[in-house]
Amino acid sequence: MALIVQKYGGSSVADAECVKRVAQRIVATKKAGNDVVVVVSAMGDTTDDLIDMAEQVSPLPPARELDMLLTAGERISMALLAMAIANLGHEARSFTGSQAGVITDGAHGKAKIIDVTPGRIRAALDEGSICIVAGFQGVSQGTKDITTLGRGGSDTTAVALAAALEGDCCEIYTDVDGVFTADPRIVAAARRIPRISYEEMLEMAASGAKILHLRCVEYARRYNIPIHVRSSFSQKEGTWVVDSSDIEGHEMEQAIISGVAHDRSEAKITVVGVPDKVGEAATIFTVLSEAEINIDMIVQNVSAASTGRTDISFTLPASDGQSALAALNKLKERIGFESLRYDDRIGKVSLIGAGMRSHPGVTATFFAAIADAGVNIEMISTSEIRISVVVAQDDIDTAVAAAHRAFDLDAEQVEAVVYGGSGR
Repeated sequence: MALIVQKYGGSSVADAECVKRVAQRIVATKKAGNDVVVVVSAMGDTTDDLIDMAEQVSPLPPARELDMLLTAGERISMALLAMAIANLGHEARSFTGSQAGVITDGAHGKAKIIDVTPGRIRAALDEGSICIVAGFQGVSQGTKDITTLGRGGSDTTAVALAAALEGDCCEIYTDVDGVFTADPRIVAAARRIPRISYEEMLEMAASGAKILHLRCVEYARRYNIPIHVRSSFSQKEGTWVVDSSDIEGHEMEQAIISGVAHDRSEAKITVVGVPDKVGEAATIFTVLSEAEINIDMIVQNVSAASTGRTDISFTLPASDGQSALAALNKLKERIGFESLRYDDRIGKVSLIGAGMRSHPGVTATFFAAIADAGVNIEMISTSEIRISVVVAQDDIDTAVAAAHRAFDLDAEQVEAVVYGGSGR
């Protein structure tokens, strides 16, 4: 008997008919002889609707109360799904994140999981029940307040439970049939990737691919939990995210490029005219760190000999843009920089593939494809298995399609179907 953890996103439980269809899939997994733990997101656009309502009531809702509000969406889903399973003749018990033993730090809105103590889940499984857990939420170890894990937190909840319960695999159900070489909404000829390594999936998630949450993949790699990404709208085999050693012929047959990812959620800030002195960059990024702002790409120009000043540009989540500008403006007199420039009309396009480590010419082919498509590159960043560029937001689709063609990633026939609307 296997223990399988399944996670269903908002599009998979968007309405009553979707909930009943998901219940049938869960019961089928149980009938196959498996113990089943299910993690659910809020139905459809419930979380967005709750945020909109909160902002109508208060422009700056208290973080603690916002978490209390937002966790209601998952509680609705879990209860309805348990009812649908009971209607099919099987016992299901629903649990909030805190009841399931998901212990977090106290950072409201973006809490991190510290520990999972799934005693109640284990007891329910031992009694033959199907366990339904509200994703995206937990309880603070210090304050005992309800917390949320941030967008995509249900993915992380599912993998964390799989690790704590020593599950055999974690199935992440979305509205597409797995991980594709590019977003099927942009590249209709994108191909499904049968197996992909944790490292490549981490780079894709960090580069904007919405199919899996970054923290979910990090957790899975740490505890070596196989992830099966598949659609709740079909019975097709999806994509397995596993250790690279578990990919057959990894060293000899691994494709050079796994896929092309993009991210529309970033902005760029340029600190103009920074005195070229020791410690100025450290001061800038320390202040941003203290404001809990994550920085992605950084470029510093060569200092102008005539002025002894330089420009520092970096990208960050657009949602943190105004906070970053406010923090940096407080430094203006102390550092003596000239001005700040802010641009939220940008996007990041990334080429990912473990095979590029040993294949020269990948960078040249990538840049040539983007240039031939008439797209200007504003910033460049690289890792061992990724090349990322920043382009104008209006050029993202063109750049993604051009890179996809340049590396022969297009499928001979269309196999990517988007069943829902969100891709999660």
